[in-house]
Amino acid sequence: MKNPNGPYPGRQLFLGATAKGRPAFAYLVTGRSPASRERKGTSAENSVIMGPVGNEAYDWLRHYTAIKYDNSIGLMTVSNGIQTEAIFEMYRLLYHTGTRPDKEHMGMIMTGAKYEPDSLHTPRIAGLVMNTADDAAPVYVIGIITDAPPARVYEITPEPGTLTAISTYRGDLANPVPFNIEGKLPVIELPVETPEDIADYIYGISEAAYQGDDIRVCSVGGVCSGDNLTWKLAIVNRHK
Repeated sequence: MKNPNGPYPGRQLFLGATAKGRPAFAYLVTGRSPASRERKGTSAENSVIMGPVGNEAYDWLRHYTAIKYDNSIGLMTVSNGIQTEAIFEMYRLLYHTGTRPDKEHMGMIMTGAKYEPDSLHTPRIAGLVMNTADDAAPVYVIGIITDAPPARVYEITPEPGTLTAISTYRGDLANPVPFNIEGKLPVIELPVETPEDIADYIYGISEAAYQGDDIRVCSVGGVCSGDNLTWKLAIVNRHK
């Protein structure tokens, strides 16, 4: 198995379910430049922060809250930037007001956030999994905003043992291009059940080198418990 978005997905997220039907996700960070690779994921209360290694200066495009979750309502949000916390707060509000968490709310946030202001016009991507206040089946939403707004947002219903992916880039390492928003979201098999194994699996299928160096920076795996409330996470980092 190889990464479904090619050898250089940039930043990538996956939403799905284990073979036993538990909600699951993964987040992957890769980098071509030395600066992009000088990062690591760190747990902080109910979050995972992509931050600098050592005393490197903070960069708001490379350093951000990647994941945030609320184990009282089963909400998990994941993204490649500043939009993580906005989506988290929006959907937490929807839950507590009894409003169904549809994809339109993510679309508004992502369209407003716009793409990243760099030379590649890097898309912003986001995903969420959450319960509804009426205890219906969990809702899964994936979104992306490129330099051709508005945002594309998808509500998915994953089959057990699968993950649906979206990434910032596709194509070869030397000439990455933004994710193709006109195509279908790729779906891969998920042959493992635990957060640790998911993080290892995504890290493993994403092995690639650019100018002689491994591009992989970090992967995070997560699985929600049987009560559809409690998220358990595991992190694999290039830098220990």
